[in-house]
Amino acid sequence: MNSIDLEFILVLLIIISFLLIIFNRTNSNIDNKFLNWLIYQSKSFLPILLIVLFLRSFLAEPFRIPSGSMLPTLLIGDYILVNKYQYGIRLPVTKFKLVEISNPERGDVVVFRYPGNEKINFIKRVVGIPGDIVRYEDKNLYVNNIKYKKVKENEHMYLNDFFREEIDIFTESNKTKSYNVLNDNMSPSNDDTFKVPKGKYFVMGDNRDHSSDSRYWGFVPNENLVGKAFLIWMSFNSNNYSLKYKRIGNSIK
Repeated sequence: MNSIDLEFILVLLIIISFLLIIFNRTNSNIDNKFLNWLIYQSKSFLPILLIVLFLRSFLAEPFRIPSGSMLPTLLIGDYILVNKYQYGIRLPVTKFKLVEISNPERGDVVVFRYPGNEKINFIKRVVGIPGDIVRYEDKNLYVNNIKYKKVKENEHMYLNDFFREEIDIFTESNKTKSYNVLNDNMSPSNDDTFKVPKGKYFVMGDNRDHSSDSRYWGFVPNENLVGKAFLIWMSFNSNNYSLKYKRIGNSIK
């Protein structure tokens, strides 16, 4: 998910609006028509800009799913909402954490700034928290030497419309959460073991064999977390852009 830093743009527009309004108060007789128009627009849109900045920075932010790495949980063309205060309240632009609220739990679906390029947002599922030992072996997940329960469902899905390869759907679960994952029998397992360091998280895509995640590029620092994904508010078919009514309003598990 490519990120345009709208927070920075909003803050910049708010500062400019404030400066124009202050300038107008100290210089009541302005002959420049364009400057008068700018001041009028600033007075009109400043409350809207402040509301948008508050909602986007502290409550919820929308994102679009551009890839299939979180299939079958999230589809290409899903539009989701992310809870921005779940893991703490941060200042806009600087990302400085003002208030600590909670930390990610195993099984949470999170949006974060990709450590390799923080201008890009990724979405994955947390499978390891600080101190955990995560092992992925023969397409099975182990956390602290406990194997996650994995049950094959009586259904499958296709990765895309060009290669009609059937991918098996499984339900994976630990003691507190369960969710669906995909396993492609044609792909290698990429077995390895990881120790999650302090202040970082191990994440994986639900499309286990077609996901760029912590197995390949490492851990997610706490300060890179954007928030917890919780709702699909809109969804379009990636091929013909038709609306997927049944997905609208679905919670993200």
